[in-house]
Amino acid sequence: MFSKVCLNLQPKIVPKKTVLLNLLIMKVFKFGGASVKDAAGVKNVVNVIDKVGSGATLVVVSAMGKTTNALEVVVKQYREKDPELKQNILNLRDFHINILNDLFEDKGHSIFDKVNAIFNDLDTLLERNKSPKYDYIYDQVVSYGEITSTTILSAYFDYKGYTNEWLDARSLIKTDSTYRDAKVDWNATEKAIQNNVNKSGLSITQGFIGSDTNNFTTTLGREGSDYTGGIFAYCLNAENLSIWKDVPGVLNGDPRVFEDTILLNQISYEEAIELAFYGASVIHPKTLQPLQQKEIPLYVKSFINPENAGTAVSKGQTLEPFAPCFIVKKNQVLISLSSLDFSFIVEENISDIFRLFHKYQIKVDLIQNTAISFSVCVDNKFGHLEELIDELKNDFKVTFEENVSLYTIRHFNEEAAQNLEAGKEVLLKQRGTETYQIITKQ
Repeated sequence: MFSKVCLNLQPKIVPKKTVLLNLLIMKVFKFGGASVKDAAGVKNVVNVIDKVGSGATLVVVSAMGKTTNALEVVVKQYREKDPELKQNILNLRDFHINILNDLFEDKGHSIFDKVNAIFNDLDTLLERNKSPKYDYIYDQVVSYGEITSTTILSAYFDYKGYTNEWLDARSLIKTDSTYRDAKVDWNATEKAIQNNVNKSGLSITQGFIGSDTNNFTTTLGREGSDYTGGIFAYCLNAENLSIWKDVPGVLNGDPRVFEDTILLNQISYEEAIELAFYGASVIHPKTLQPLQQKEIPLYVKSFINPENAGTAVSKGQTLEPFAPCFIVKKNQVLISLSSLDFSFIVEENISDIFRLFHKYQIKVDLIQNTAISFSVCVDNKFGHLEELIDELKNDFKVTFEENVSLYTIRHFNEEAAQNLEAGKEVLLKQRGTETYQIITKQ
């Protein structure tokens, strides 16, 4: 079960001020790891809240910087009985303590004991764990990143005079037991959020995590903190959800990959879902679904320039400005299947193939087939590719190539397609009316 130590870290509950305040419609803000990667980032979050208003606001926060990556290493070391495990946990604790030293002049502040208690709790968890299941262990361990970051942020808000309530998302977001990719129990979650979130004050909670019916910690999938924001916005009937990034808003391409990117001022839910489906990293694919159901606007804004408009995502908004949108997904796998006896690959075969994809948690990003062949580009994020290939070989001739890149252009034109292909070794190409995709060697 999730730790009682962590549950007792919250400041005093903020009483409801007046009937008038209770009628306020809440806003939900989500800050990612880049926004709280150091003490300066934490201070800036307070600055953003100060500028845009701290009343009737729920703030969802990710783990600090690369903490989740570091905790993934902890999971690996724990399973491999690596002697460096304890030192790496100590290093991670020191990383957070150093941030505290930069934030709090009073070195006797209770936050130092709270953070130490969290890491002691992590040690205890690893000592007492009996489960051999990787996905279960993963969720129990990596959740400590969000627990630590929100504990620090809540204490710092209080330190700067902003009364707030620390909420444990695991007691609010209820899920099934699909560890690392949990499915939300919407009825139980909505009831818990409605009954436990103070709708007239400032609350701080974690992204990415929830809990199952046995109160074991679950996670919503990598980069799932955006989705957490969508869940809270839906359940609170929020006025809007704002996701705060280190970019001006939604761009028509990742500026680290594509040149001359431009800011999209507004897009529709449908277009944003399409971009997320094809792999645009600025919005988590699941985030928009609950927002769309209640027509809750989403704003993607810069925590560097919080007063800028950013990108608005809402119902029926045309893409403005209208321009090709570029997306790349790296470290993909191209799998090609053909029948052993040169018979057609028909519906029954394809159904069996997708049953195996589901069994091994393989996400399919592109499909192309002929009468006797079937090619797919997939994401092997759960590491079950070898098992999948072994089973496919029972019925098909299988070839596969790892470490390929999938490029997608939404609203492509010929110039954009030609520029994208230039200098690349194209393994597969697919063209529709609105979407153009190629798979290349990395």
